[in-house]
Formats: sequence, C-alpha cells, structure tokens
Amino acid sequence: MQANRRELVAAFAALGLAPALCARVAAQGTSPAAPTGKAAPFSWDMLQSRAQALAGQSYRPQAKVEAAAAIGYDAVGTIRYRDDRTLAGGIRLFPLGRYAPNPVGIHIVENGRARTVPFSADLFTAEAGHAPPLGIAGFRAMTADGKSDWLAFQGASYFRTAGAQDQYGLSARGIAIDTGIDGREEFPAFTDFWIERTGAQAYTVHALLDGPSVTGAYRIASTKGTNGVEQRVSAVLFFRRDVERLGIAPATSMFWYGEGNRTSGSDWRPEIHDSDGLALLTGAGERLWRPLVNPPRPTLDSFADTNPRGFGLLQRDRAFDHYQDDGAFYDRRANLWVQPEGNWGRGQVMLYAFPTNSETVDNIVAFWNPADAPKAGQKRQFDYSLSWGSTDPTVVPAVAHTVDQWTGAAGRPGAEPIPGARKLVVDFVGPALTGLDRQSGVTAEIAVTRGKLLAQAAYPVVGQADRWRVTVDVAPEGQPGAGGPADVRLFLKRGARALSETVLAPVFLP
Repeated sequence: MQANRRELVAAFAALGLAPALCARVAAQGTSPAAPTGKAAPFSWDMLQSRAQALAGQSYRPQAKVEAAAAIGYDAVGTIRYRDDRTLAGGIRLFPLGRYAPNPVGIHIVENGRARTVPFSADLFTAEAGHAPPLGIAGFRAMTADGKSDWLAFQGASYFRTAGAQDQYGLSARGIAIDTGIDGREEFPAFTDFWIERTGAQAYTVHALLDGPSVTGAYRIASTKGTNGVEQRVSAVLFFRRDVERLGIAPATSMFWYGEGNRTSGSDWRPEIHDSDGLALLTGAGERLWRPLVNPPRPTLDSFADTNPRGFGLLQRDRAFDHYQDDGAFYDRRANLWVQPEGNWGRGQVMLYAFPTNSETVDNIVAFWNPADAPKAGQKRQFDYSLSWGSTDPTVVPAVAHTVDQWTGAAGRPGAEPIPGARKLVVDFVGPALTGLDRQSGVTAEIAVTRGKLLAQAAYPVVGQADRWRVTVDVAPEGQPGAGGPADVRLFLKRGARALSETVLAPVFLP
C-alpha cells in the first residue's frame, strides 16, 4: 500500500479501522494541566478482559471528525500542543488533521488508577487564520530538555522512536493483517492509550487494539538510554475471524535506492533509504543478511524458521558522505531489532516490498508470520523486545558481515557485457578474515534459484584490511523475469568453516 511518507503514520488512521468506544471530542473550553476525569481502577488484566469482550462484538468503524479534512499537512503543523499542559512529566498530544481524523482516548495512570484527558481546544495553540484544533490524534514523549521527542504513537497501530541519534526513521506496528495480499490488507488501530510514567525517560503504554479481524491488549514498556530506546512488548490478541497472513512485530521502512541500484533514483543524493537490509538470527544460530532493493514490481520473500532468535530492519551504512543529506540525516536512522521472548514455534520472517520513486513512500514491511494461521475465536499471545539503536546486533568478531553490495552488467570489465545476465558484487568485512589471502583456501559457497550461475570469484580487496569481495554472474532460466528475480545465496568459507554471514540477495535480470 502506497502513502506519502511524511503523512504515512497519520494516513492509516484516516482509514477508519477502529470502533467508536466512546465520544472523543468534547465542547471547547478550558482545560487544566493535569487530567480532570474521574480516577478509575486500571490494570493489565482489566485491559485484556476489555479486548476479549470487544472481540465478541460486531466490528464498528471508528467515528471520524469530518472537519479535520480541511487541516492539511502544512496546516496541522501550525497547531502546537501547549508546553504548560505537558502530561506525566513529558507527554504532549498530537492534534487531528486531514491524515489523522480519528480521535483516540488518552488516559494517564498513577498508582493503579487512570484519569481520562478530555479534549479541549486550549490544550493547543493555533496560528491566526488557520483551522482550530478539533481533537486528539495521538501523543509523543519529550526529551528531558523538552526540545525534541523520542517516542511517538499516531495512526492505526504505528509507533516509533528516535533511536540513539535523535532521528526518526522507520516505524513499528502493533500488528499486520494480510500484508501483501491485494485488496485485503487491514490496519487495526490503537483506539485508547493508558500512559504510565515509570522513570525519568521511561513510560509504559497500554493500548487497546481494534480491527475487523482482531482485537488486542498491548503493553509496551519504553526506556530511553544513551544507546537508544529499549521496548518490551506484550501483545494479547483475540480473533473475530480467520486471518490468512498474520504479521507479528512488523516494521515498516523506506528504501528508494542505494549504491547497488543508483539507476532507481532521480535525486542528486548518492543514496536514500531508512534501512538497507533485513537481518535474521535463526533458531539454529545462522546469521542471514537480505539486502533491501526497490523492486520493479511487488515482491514477497519468506525465510522459514523455528523459534527465531531475532530479526529486524537495519541501517548498516552510517557514512554521511554516502548520503550527503544534512537535513534528513539518513546516516542517523535507527535500526529496529526484534527479539522474541519464549518459543514462537514454526513460521517465517516475511519481507514485502513494492516499487517507489520517492523517499516519501514507505515501501518495505518485515514481520513474523506463524505457521499456524489464527482462526476466529482464538486467543494468541506474543512477547518480544524491540531495540532501536545505531549498533548492529548481528555483528560478531567470529563472523564477517556484509558492508556493500552492487549489481551491474555481467562479464569482465572492459569486455562486451554478457547479454541477458547480471553481475552481483558483495563485500564482507570482519576480524574473521584477518591475515587471509588468496593462498588461504577461502572460497565462496554459492547457490542460485530461478537463474543460472555463469561465473564466480572470491578474493581479498587490495589495500583494504579484513575485506573480501565475492562476484557472481547470473543468467536467467527461461524467459527473463518470468519467475521473478534470481535469488543468490552465498557466504565465505574456509574448508568446512563458515567465515561470514549468509547473504540472500535478489538479482533482477533483464
């Protein structure tokens, strides 16, 4: 599904995929700095019971404030939450707008009791000549100095953090339903939030999820530290109807072009992407790396596993000169690493991608898909942690990792290109390669599906310590493009010992 990226999180709220549990918009008037609603008991068990009861009811789309359609992206930026109304030591609210017209409920929790934050126009300030604020669309958590934010929830079940370098990038979702199935994807929404401050830069957010096929209770404990943001998530799901493709711990990102596909970009900047690869640590301990691409048509890759140890969308390339962007700072974008808790059983990590010609479109989604699809009436629980930082959790000294990947014409440089074939070049770096040369017996293990391996080579890069290069020429089998991209699986080895992670690279053949 395509959406303008600046408006992506809010745009999904505009789909109206959540029930109207209670009235969200009150008459305009004065509002104190603290919640004024009557305190009521609140607990995690109570929220789960509420989600279960909701699943037994017919789904009703969330009410939408029609007047919010007049407040476009630029106009909503003129509406600011008042600093002196900051809640729970650092929470400020987002206003409704064209791309976020569905009000949500905000509740502040202290000592096991919750107070509702009623909407009032004077929670916000609006510039003269612009539309007045109409309701609450979500919230964000401010840094200690109040100058920026590090956590935000707005639109459907989307949330994100600024990671370790105070730079937003990719987003997480509470859940994905039927992603990549034409015309069937759903975007369940967090309709109510219960926010409890648990530390100077720490909050536990409880959220009620609702959608046509599923309801859920979420507990998301978030802590900001010097190395980024850590979150522990508990998701208890109740299914109204069967779901064909369930997505757990989904991450949404953008990949327009990188060094491997510069021809996909029309911009002057060398690279533009929030993430450059999908990393996986399998239940068997294998480390996999799938470089992201901007495909010519939608693609869906599946990586089967049992009890995965971790997966996530990462931004490995952190050199400023590779992006030359001193506004968006793609070199600072956070990684998002998912670490399951408990046994998740059999399933697959899925990676869905579709074409984009703009940095304003999030075109990448990765998630865990359990092998046993949920049925109506079932309850499922998934616990996991999310790490938002700038370090790569998959890099270890014993295994070299991928740092660059290119594609181009097949054949020897300077000679005529091989018709209908492509060259893949992958560079590995790591202490595992220290001291090895062409006489050390290092080779590349390579397998190709939907294509034919024409030539291969593996050698140390001259003048670069601990860096090796693998080149692969691939030709299509049958009609070009008939079976999708060729999939190349490769890693460096010395005898029976693997020296590198395994790269799973798609090669789109002419």
